[in-house]
Amino acid sequence: MIARLLVANRGEIARRIMRACRELGIETVAVYSDADASAQYVGEANHAVRIGPAPARESYLHIPAIIGAARTAGADAVHPGYGFLSERAPFARACEEAGIIFVGPPAAVLDKMGSKTGARRLLQAAGVPIVPGEAPSDQSDGSLAAAARRVGFPVLIKPAAGGGGIGMKAVHRESALANALAAARREAQASFGNDTLYVERLIERPRHVEIQVFADNHGNTVHLFERECSAQRRHQKIVEESPSPALSPAVRERMGQAAIAAARAVSYRNAGTCEFLLDGSGDAARFYFLEMNTRLQVEHPVTECVTGVDLVHAQLRVASGEPLPFTQDSLSQRGHAIECRIYAEDPAQGFIPQAGTIQTYSEPHGAGVRVDSGVTQGSQVTVHYDPMLAKLIVSGDTREAARQRAISALSRFEIGGIHTNIPFLLALLNDSAFVRGAIDTGFIDREVQSLISRIGSTAEPVSMEPFVALAGWRIDGRVSWVKTDRGERRSRRQTRNQSSVMSPMPATVAAIHATVGQQVTDGQAVIVLEAMKMELPITAPRSGTVKAIHCTKGDLVQPGVSLLEIE
Repeated sequence: MIARLLVANRGEIARRIMRACRELGIETVAVYSDADASAQYVGEANHAVRIGPAPARESYLHIPAIIGAARTAGADAVHPGYGFLSERAPFARACEEAGIIFVGPPAAVLDKMGSKTGARRLLQAAGVPIVPGEAPSDQSDGSLAAAARRVGFPVLIKPAAGGGGIGMKAVHRESALANALAAARREAQASFGNDTLYVERLIERPRHVEIQVFADNHGNTVHLFERECSAQRRHQKIVEESPSPALSPAVRERMGQAAIAAARAVSYRNAGTCEFLLDGSGDAARFYFLEMNTRLQVEHPVTECVTGVDLVHAQLRVASGEPLPFTQDSLSQRGHAIECRIYAEDPAQGFIPQAGTIQTYSEPHGAGVRVDSGVTQGSQVTVHYDPMLAKLIVSGDTREAARQRAISALSRFEIGGIHTNIPFLLALLNDSAFVRGAIDTGFIDREVQSLISRIGSTAEPVSMEPFVALAGWRIDGRVSWVKTDRGERRSRRQTRNQSSVMSPMPATVAAIHATVGQQVTDGQAVIVLEAMKMELPITAPRSGTVKAIHCTKGDLVQPGVSLLEIE
């Protein structure tokens, strides 16, 4: 068994892995950036090593720093968690070359599956159904546009090296393709260090269903059934559950076998997930392979709840050379589980990510309630990382029992000092379509305004985040809330003494879509900021002429800083 494990991650997943290590008697090593020096997971580890400044590329994405930390701390294994370096073949190879166990698939498998385009070709040859698409070797706009025409609009632009919905752009007409390609490249390069794209047919109103797989070094490969992940906003999962309310027993069996075939086709090892798009319902439903995530998923707890299997325990045992502690015949689904991802974001203001101090924090407790969290009272939420704060996981004998338990637990979950999406989650769980289990991957984006309208005053934080009191600014065409001298909060457009377009939060300038002297119109995107792995288009608050631009691409800007002036 592994003796000392370095967790090459942060936040809630670092705490989750460390909890499993304590249960198995494994010592833990935390790594942290300057922004995380006082984070909760750091204090919970047996050892901690600083790996660099706050930007992820200089810390959590810096392979030499993490390998050096493992050597310094005497770790004999590394668990990458999810995100960051978890699916990077160079990182797994660096661990192998250093004589350190990588808790995940071998580098050779990551090489095969790290490219979504290569994985598509490989699994198609293995007989796994694939969504129609093309991955042109010529990555010019013209070549990608030609591929999109051959595939047929609407299409989905996707990063070849990515996952988690980052960089994915739905394009319904060719006139929108150029901007989508540019945005997808920027996000892919920023998140994955690789801006290669491919084109896939956009299946209208599909469901997103994934199958958990597990393989060991002794020839055993199993699946642990499905997770329904159709509750998404802009391709980012929000609520996941198991079993899927859409699968018949026959389709569940076919999908499980397809996932096992995919894992065997690439000689997979350890935990992984095959994601599928489901088209239709009942025994006649068709499914298509979407991608394989070669790591532990954010939503793995729902599988743990319905199968009774601790997936991190199994990961550590398999990485230590042991056979899988379960067989396919011993696995079954019992009851129903739902996971809600809790983000630091403001649904009423275009889901803008939040930064600041968590001033109050209280988790719900009770039978069938689990919280995997990365924060506590006093934690700092920074602009540098993903805005997910915690995951609420509930279980019940039936789907309705689990849904009601999730509503009760969310209502008792207190996070003060910053806005969160908890009120939005409550609106979603109470929606009649969700109650029926009848949503698809585009449901939230279609119904977002209706869902937000049901939130009411419950979206207010306990205290104001730093950028609420700024002068007027707009994101995605929304007029901001502003604070007047009398302390009143109201919505208003900027006047001629208010011509500056302000930064609403700490962020990096990803793109500038205006030049000095250019005429712009009310609502036109003029600046694109990047924060917490998301792009935030900043729009003109009024029509006029660009008088001055006070930032350049790549600048790190603070809240309240003037980015651009319109006269």
